[in-house]
Amino acid sequence: MASPDKVKLERLVKELKAKAGRGTELISLYIPAGRPIGDVSSALREELSTASNIKDRTTRHHVLDALTVTLQRLKMFQSTPKNGLVIFAGYIPRGAPGSEKMEVYVMEPPEPINVYLYRCDSRFHTEILEDMLEEKGSYGLLVMDRSSATFALLSGKRLKVLDEITSGVPGKHSAGGQSARRFERVIEIMAHEFYKRVGEHSQRLFSEVKDLKGIIIGGPGPTKDDFYNGNYLPSELKKMVIGVVDVGYTGEEGIYELMERAQNLLEGIRYIQEKQVVQRFLEHLAKKAELVSYGYREVYEMFKQGAVDTLLVSEEAPLSYVKASCGSCGWVREDLVKNEEVESFQAANSKCPMCGHQVSVELVNAVEHFVDASKDVGTNIEIISTATEEGKGFLTSFGGIAAILRYAPSKPT
Repeated sequence: MASPDKVKLERLVKELKAKAGRGTELISLYIPAGRPIGDVSSALREELSTASNIKDRTTRHHVLDALTVTLQRLKMFQSTPKNGLVIFAGYIPRGAPGSEKMEVYVMEPPEPINVYLYRCDSRFHTEILEDMLEEKGSYGLLVMDRSSATFALLSGKRLKVLDEITSGVPGKHSAGGQSARRFERVIEIMAHEFYKRVGEHSQRLFSEVKDLKGIIIGGPGPTKDDFYNGNYLPSELKKMVIGVVDVGYTGEEGIYELMERAQNLLEGIRYIQEKQVVQRFLEHLAKKAELVSYGYREVYEMFKQGAVDTLLVSEEAPLSYVKASCGSCGWVREDLVKNEEVESFQAANSKCPMCGHQVSVELVNAVEHFVDASKDVGTNIEIISTATEEGKGFLTSFGGIAAILRYAPSKPT
């Protein structure tokens, strides 16, 4: 599954990509580890001098403010963190002109930054962070018999069928005698040529994959073994074959069957892990119903009690964590609510019930809250995407949140 840091980064990137400035006034700054903060500050002060010449008054004001805020944030660091530092700053419109609000994001990325980048644009530049979100490692899948071969690539949670070719090799000849033997020789020659084409296609499709971790070959009958043992694959690709698996089908259906039957070979792939964790929850639901919880309020209560061993939460769960707090008397109220209930929560908790003062309300996406809070209660959190059928079904059937419990909750007496 994706690590908590990657989950938070994925949500941040998605949020940043949805934002746009009214002009070229949003700042994106990437600082690699080892680059002196003082050097970066000097470069930004030069940008301040240049920005003061911008003709449009509003754009000039927004760029100068964004640069000033970025410089202020840099003063918080004596040196660049070990993975580098990323800062996004700028005015984001809320509606009509004049509604813009300054937004600032400061983070140390989960992987080292190797380049220095400063951009002032109408959007935030997230490409470097997006590269960090790419699944590291892909698997080539090939299913074949004597009539066809299908090629696919499994990268993280994405399965893509690349190509399918047919052989033109006829079936067995029923006649006897010399005619049958000649026909069989022709068939073997045609099969040999087809195997060569499969090897050539494999080289063209899989050799271009930079992060290829392995190749799995499948199919009904002995064809796949004849192909593999006949050295039709280039040597560099043959070394990467991690399994030859029996499947009952060819074509796209065979690709999906191969993926299912080769799960032990694909343990590191997020696609397979998601299927496994959802299936484990469903097995508990069917056989040990007392050790599962679903329904967002029930799950949240079990989570707060420390009863949750594994929390399953969809990346698209329509839930938010809300926290109302009073700065005067210290009153606090926390809850997990549906997104459409947020305004009602804010309205009901606008004033402190203890002292009557105005309260502040903190709003956080449920996924981010659980990622952070799970560390305190020792819960294993599994983020479920909607890229698989299991993930989509989990969101639809269970509202995107469920739990496997450590123990059965006690019933009220």
